[in-house]
Amino acid sequence: MSSFYDALETRSEDQRAADLARDLPQQIARAKATVGFAGSLADVDPASITSAAALAALPVMRKSDLGAAQKARAPLGGYTTKPATEFTHIFQSPGPIYEPGGVTGDWFRFGRVLHAVGVGAGDIVQNCFSYHLTPAGTMFESGARAVGATVLPAGTGQTELQVRAAADVGSTAYAGTPDYLKIILDKADEMGVKLGITKATVGGGALFPSLRQEYKDRGVFCLQGYATADLGSIAYESAAMEGMIVDEGVIVEIVTPGTGNPVAPGEVGEVVVTTLNPDYPLIRFATGDMSAVLPGHSPCGRTNMRIKGWMGRADQTTKIKGMFVRPEQVADLVAKNPAIDRARVIATREGEMDAMTVRIETTATDADSFANDIVATLKLKAKVELVAPGGLPRDGIVIEDQRKYD
Repeated sequence: MSSFYDALETRSEDQRAADLARDLPQQIARAKATVGFAGSLADVDPASITSAAALAALPVMRKSDLGAAQKARAPLGGYTTKPATEFTHIFQSPGPIYEPGGVTGDWFRFGRVLHAVGVGAGDIVQNCFSYHLTPAGTMFESGARAVGATVLPAGTGQTELQVRAAADVGSTAYAGTPDYLKIILDKADEMGVKLGITKATVGGGALFPSLRQEYKDRGVFCLQGYATADLGSIAYESAAMEGMIVDEGVIVEIVTPGTGNPVAPGEVGEVVVTTLNPDYPLIRFATGDMSAVLPGHSPCGRTNMRIKGWMGRADQTTKIKGMFVRPEQVADLVAKNPAIDRARVIATREGEMDAMTVRIETTATDADSFANDIVATLKLKAKVELVAPGGLPRDGIVIEDQRKYD
């Protein structure tokens, strides 16, 4: 297997700039022709947008803009260049927000992610991302198809069956959230089953250094990717493991949160992405994620810009066990249960697993009585701690992430 996925990864700065000057105006023109962007790009001359610096003059698009547009122009908000019926998939993410998907040409660009960890022909990928409504399972399956690997569409849960299937079919690679691979490996040890998984590509949560080291100690080479349901792959790790390399199909800017203004080089800011996907030309789409640009090029030889990886959220939205927990969900929990005065979600680590605690201000004394409401509203199980009225800090924080990312 070549160390590089294709020649795009090793372009010179001059060639990369020339290609962008050719491709970006075409993408702006596609976007301008859609109903969704017709207003915000009405006065923009696509021919003048030939670089990332030129993009900074255009308005930022937020997830809330997309949600509002989808309510007005269901199901995709008028931001696609072809009708919904011409896509192979339509996915649903929390919100709800709907995303289109395709199966041709590695539509989500995940072949590059899998190639970086060494997955290719002869590998069987145990794909433990969800195939239900959300696009993650299909994204990684598309990437596996692009590199010639076989897929076991395992989805989530049923750990004993996951172990048995991995052993029976000879899975050599894993795709899924960082934590779940440990659950599978631990269950295999408990069952006395030897697995052949030696490669892993993970996403949907932070890969903590201690967990990566544990996988290495167990003979599994593990790299992480960074993607969203709307944009597909944004950046990925290589074997050099020095930051994350921006995907060749997107343009990444780091801006001051809540604005479209680029930060100084190296400063932490919000990740804003423009995709070159001709079917779904999202322009300056604000992810809500925080990161920073790393100077120079990766030692692996890839020449695109690098970012430090996921460094938290611009708002308090936090990913726990691969699921986003949002401030508005915490507000719903309080509003729906009259016994709750205030609530605070705390994300921690227990061993190598994400853990969630919900602290509730209440006069009630039975913590278990809140469990069902928490699962229904936050979509995750949690430890519940009760505190007396006035016992939570009045600091504006409703989701507190106590995990350490370095």
